[in-house]
Amino acid sequence: MTTENLDINSIVDKAKFTPFHFNVVAWCLLIILFDGYDLAINGVVLPLLMQDWGLSAVQAGMLASTALAGMMFGAMFFGSLADKIGRKKVIMICIVLFSGLTFAGGFASNPTEFAILRFLAGLGIGGVMPNLVALTSEYAPQKMRSTLVTTMFSGYAVGGVMAALLGSWFTPSFGWQIMFFIAGIPLFLLPVIWKFLPESLAFIVKENKQDKARSIVRRLAPNLAVSENTTFSLPKVDVPESANVVSLFRRGRAANTLLFWLAFFTCLLTMYALSSWLPKLMMAAGYSMDNSLMFMMVMNVGAVVGIVGGGVLADRFHLKPVLMCLGIMGAIVMSLMGFQSNQFLLYILVFLAGAASIGSQMLLYSYVAQFYPLAIRSTGIGWSSAIGRMGAIVGPILIGSLLGMNLPAHFNFMAVGLPVLITAIAVALIMNENEAEKLKSSSPVAAKA
Repeated sequence: MTTENLDINSIVDKAKFTPFHFNVVAWCLLIILFDGYDLAINGVVLPLLMQDWGLSAVQAGMLASTALAGMMFGAMFFGSLADKIGRKKVIMICIVLFSGLTFAGGFASNPTEFAILRFLAGLGIGGVMPNLVALTSEYAPQKMRSTLVTTMFSGYAVGGVMAALLGSWFTPSFGWQIMFFIAGIPLFLLPVIWKFLPESLAFIVKENKQDKARSIVRRLAPNLAVSENTTFSLPKVDVPESANVVSLFRRGRAANTLLFWLAFFTCLLTMYALSSWLPKLMMAAGYSMDNSLMFMMVMNVGAVVGIVGGGVLADRFHLKPVLMCLGIMGAIVMSLMGFQSNQFLLYILVFLAGAASIGSQMLLYSYVAQFYPLAIRSTGIGWSSAIGRMGAIVGPILIGSLLGMNLPAHFNFMAVGLPVLITAIAVALIMNENEAEKLKSSSPVAAKA
């Protein structure tokens, strides 16, 4: 009997969109929806916590950053762990962490308890996102990879919209605690998610579980003839890579890795500064709590449009120019927000700010997922995300400090917009494979000259 060996990457890249792809994207979208909800509640509850516990803006900003600090460590740890034990197991662990401990946050009676629970919940939030990106990216056909990854990511912004709506409906009657109790819903879905969410195909092949791989490939590419003698392998370039941070700097990837880290740092600084403080910034500008939460909802609706639209444009024109345009637009729009008093125009600016800041973050995840090879993909995404979380930690504290200084509104908004411009510059300097190869080939010539 002859054994047919097939390259798993080639099968995935050439596959047509099937119900299996829809299943992967849908489950990942649902998980990240609650992830987005979990983080958006910061912006909803911070003004209420400041009232209940008598916190200053700086103290509230530091409290918001505790979850972000947890996310940094979670992204570092769980990204590398997934490359070793599988994405599915890590995703389940992370759901238990972020959903269970956010639920527990509703019982916190003081800032210290709240901070500890938010830090622990942050470990799960930080760990789940890189793995959802990696899983979706690994199953997505090449021609629609950015579209599917960003569509999945739109759930994050939908979670933000959900948080703003539920906050405006329930917090007046039930207090800020209700927002945390709602976050426990994913715990009831764990058995269903375990049943229907597939493991990473690359991981299955790496573990040499050929029967399982054949079963998935039959659903992934139904037109492909797969017999019991068919075996699958990873591309040779992916096999020798070790799942550790050192690998991110090998094979000419050092400069691009550092630029990705800078882009993530500045982009997440802006995004989490806005997510945590937009309602409070609007209240400082003279709007009521209800109006301020509406601004937050509009921002997340804009994020959905930015994420999905950006993904479609990225598949047509490449991620790099789309990210650069979003970064420049974000810097301009956020600077204008501080000078605009007309409420309708302000809604439009907030909508565009959401599209630019959150849309950029999601496209960055897609970009980094496509840049690193399979063997170190979760590690690459995890470390980029972890560095980004450092920016996310700085963001709420920075804006909290600026609010405490009682500076003019336009200054606060310009401070929020500047980092996303730096994101655009960092992305512009990232070299794709072709550019890197040209640089390598020109080096010997230059040495001879």
